Amino acid sequence: MEENKVSEQAVIQARRKGRLKLFVLLFVCAAPIIASYVTYYIIKPSGRTNYGAFIDQRSHPMPKLSSTTLDGRPETLEQYAGKWIMVKVGGGRCDETCAKQLFSMRQLRTMQGKNMDRVERVWLITDKEPVDTMLIRVYDDMHMLRVPPEELTKWLPLDGQGKLEDHIFLIDPRSNLMMRFPKDPDPKRVNKDIAKLLRASAIG
Repeated sequence: MEENKVSEQAVIQARRKGRLKLFVLLFVCAAPIIASYVTYYIIKPSGRTNYGAFIDQRSHPMPKLSSTTLDGRPETLEQYAGKWIMVKVGGGRCDETCAKQLFSMRQLRTMQGKNMDRVERVWLITDKEPVDTMLIRVYDDMHMLRVPPEELTKWLPLDGQGKLEDHIFLIDPRSNLMMRFPKDPDPKRVNKDIAKLLRASAIG
């Protein structure tokens, strides 16, 4: 009887040792994956950089804008959902800085190559100034919407970085405000950010 008990204990101990070895082996195999997640999401190494400033989507949900087309028809950013949206803000009297932004946005979309159709461009016009007819013709594939400026100041974050007119914002295909690019941005670095997002995203 005692021999049976000894043999049962030996079997139990052997099983425990086997399980321990299995756990150690699994941990050793999983360690590189765990380390990569910790590094990517918590430590955030300096090599993982982005040019534009990421925006906390939870703090800045897209509002129901009372925006209209130039001829007065109701139209909102939500109608372009499913695509990436580059947004600029400014008055209808487009100065040199504004013209440069419009040109940059067109070039950035073109630079996406086969993915360019996944990107929309929107100019949110914050006053009732007429837009130059030639400008409308040159950028006839850009959405131009009039929207009360107070609706944008409540929504678009600046974090002390100049004025809304200084920046280009990026909205993801689920209508989440995602990124703000700096004033007078480097087109190559903006393109790099957008291209990365398009490659990583299965939507839009």
